[in-house]
Amino acid sequence: MVVGLGRFGSAAASSLVELGQDVIGVDNDAKLVQRNAAMLSEAVQVDATDIDAMRLIGALDVQTAVVAIGNDIEASILAASVLLELEVPRVWAKAVSDRHGRILERLGVHRVVFPERDMGDRVAHGLVGLAIDFVLIGADFAMAETTAPKEALGRTLAEVGLRSKYDVTVVCTKAPGGRFSLTGPDTVLLPDDILLVIGEKENVERFSRLD
Repeated sequence: MVVGLGRFGSAAASSLVELGQDVIGVDNDAKLVQRNAAMLSEAVQVDATDIDAMRLIGALDVQTAVVAIGNDIEASILAASVLLELEVPRVWAKAVSDRHGRILERLGVHRVVFPERDMGDRVAHGLVGLAIDFVLIGADFAMAETTAPKEALGRTLAEVGLRSKYDVTVVCTKAPGGRFSLTGPDTVLLPDDILLVIGEKENVERFSRLD
């Protein structure tokens, strides 16, 4: 179930459908419900803060719910509370600020996501050349697509010792236009290779700055 069919909610619902999931879309706005109805298993105009209405549309049978309401923090919190009271096994929610996120966490939401903040981080890291792509995982862990430093070119991961030297792990590599493949100690880093690196945020940023 996706509650809130704005840009984030409709994008999440669309991706879930593409992954083969049955998705119920819920929104109080009839236009948004109508706009997304064709792609959803079911689209319902209902007030998600009304627990009786949510019972009637089958929220008790839902295994996972995403609260994608962002423009009305009160409605977001109340909708999350309703889903938790109905004992939906897994509730994720979008937050638009740290304070909003903390409230959702205290309610018992299983995972809080910050799409605007996370996208801002990705864009900023790309603009300043720290990484080709950059994704925060939690508060202080990150994954980045970047290039190998000059000191590592033509050498294996075992020889370079990036993990012990920079506290990052190179998970995959790919040649330009190629596909990512998992690395091993004998993986040789070549010029123009793209590396998929994970580690603590500061360490990943530091590694991405290397020439």
